[in-house]
Amino acid sequence: MYSKIAKRVMPVTMSIVFMLVPFWLWAEEKQDSNDKIAVVNGVEISNEAYQRELNFYLEQASQQGRQIPDFMLPKLKNDILDNLIDRELLYQECQKMKIAVDSNAVADQLASIKQRFQSQAEFEIALKQLELSETDIRSQITRDMAIRELIDKQVAQKVVVTDEESKTYYDTNPELFKQPEQVKARHILVKVDGKSSETEKIEAREEIKKIQQKLQNGEDFASLAKEFSQGPSSVNGGDLGFFRRGQMVKPFEDAAFALKPNEISDIVETQFGYHLIKVEEKKPEGIIAYTEIKDRLNQHLKGKKVDTQTKEYINRLKKDAKIEKYL
Repeated sequence: MYSKIAKRVMPVTMSIVFMLVPFWLWAEEKQDSNDKIAVVNGVEISNEAYQRELNFYLEQASQQGRQIPDFMLPKLKNDILDNLIDRELLYQECQKMKIAVDSNAVADQLASIKQRFQSQAEFEIALKQLELSETDIRSQITRDMAIRELIDKQVAQKVVVTDEESKTYYDTNPELFKQPEQVKARHILVKVDGKSSETEKIEAREEIKKIQQKLQNGEDFASLAKEFSQGPSSVNGGDLGFFRRGQMVKPFEDAAFALKPNEISDIVETQFGYHLIKVEEKKPEGIIAYTEIKDRLNQHLKGKKVDTQTKEYINRLKKDAKIEKYL
């Protein structure tokens, strides 16, 4: 499991950058690659690399509907530079420890990136616009994987969370483990939508009535759902699993939560059509049992520890490093 810090110090995976950042944004602020923004143990970080990273974050914020206020830009720029420095330090440590990356794994990752393009020609056009080569992308992937392995070996594998720690966290934070009322249900759907004619609606309602009659005659709900339901859950006998309030459309939700286990609803009309609902199990509102949440909680707490210890590991590397910043 890799921590948030571990992910933060990785270079942005090129496939993600390709998918999220318009190519011209990377090209707009290209600068002389010899124009350094920092030097880490004699290795230069170019202003070009810094501008690419900055443009990525600004574009990502824009796509999420956020605008970075002017007063926050200095901190953002400094954080991005620190991020680049951290990554360079970690990669230099990978080299010292002679961490070797599997070339087949790199090739698989590169192939995955290429698959996001409609053709090899489109991929090559993207590279040209970014003034990058396939070798550059392969090198970036290799660095990513090496850093990931370094953090795993030097930090993650050494982190342990005891059952006592997780139980104490569970007992002292009960509000985090509240579970709303839930029902486990199946349904049979005969589709009707806003484009359906009145005749089609009448026919659909007659069809759901025939299915309802079969249920009243004792036929199995799951079997009828497999045969007649027009929803995606039909292959599983209409099984929707457990759901809480707010996850289904209101008429469906109201009908389901009003039923007792093993009860079947009357015909319910929603924007999707006509439904018959069978509730199989209900879970009242309460606290999730520790035994049920234990494994996920242990992983969560381990992630928090890995975050903290990765930051400490990077700070130790910085103490022995010569770092010059020109921002």
